Amino acid sequence: MHTLPPYFTAVPLDKSYRLLNHGPTVIVSARHAGEHNAMSAAWACALDFAPPKVTVVLDKATRTRALVEGSGFFALQLPTVPMAALTKAIGTDSAVTMPDKLQRHGVQLFDAPGLDIPLVEGCAAWLACRLIPEPHNQQAYDLFIGEVVAAWADDRVFRDGHWQFGTAPAELRTLHYVAGGQFYAIGESVVV
Repeated sequence: MHTLPPYFTAVPLDKSYRLLNHGPTVIVSARHAGEHNAMSAAWACALDFAPPKVTVVLDKATRTRALVEGSGFFALQLPTVPMAALTKAIGTDSAVTMPDKLQRHGVQLFDAPGLDIPLVEGCAAWLACRLIPEPHNQQAYDLFIGEVVAAWADDRVFRDGHWQFGTAPAELRTLHYVAGGQFYAIGESVVV
């Protein structure tokens, strides 16, 4: 594990929903019994404000899901444009059949401050979540709900409770998955 990256800045929990509000692809990470993993997920969103909650779909076949269920914690993080190939790779390859997938794809992890949750370096934002067990939703729909217990963002692209995509370096734009290995980077702002 590495030390905290530069630009890693706390986000107030009452603003944490804004980290997901624009519909980005996420990387889900978890740790249980000394094992850690990370996988990509396209279906994640903000659910509530106070306390802040999120949802994410985790297929039954994934190793990360088992770690989330075992530990009761997970993180959602927002990969950036330079991470597109990595994001696709760790969403395609499974730790069930490729236990060393994180090493193979060069995923660098660091520990969430004060929590036993691995976070992925290079992201624009990170949300640490406590699982809210909903066995029916988890089994029937693969839908997981988490309460956000801590949040951070790269302050070059998110500060004062708002995204700064228009003035931040283009490589800090978040990814939005379409299909077939194709992503879009967040676009220009439209203010009404």
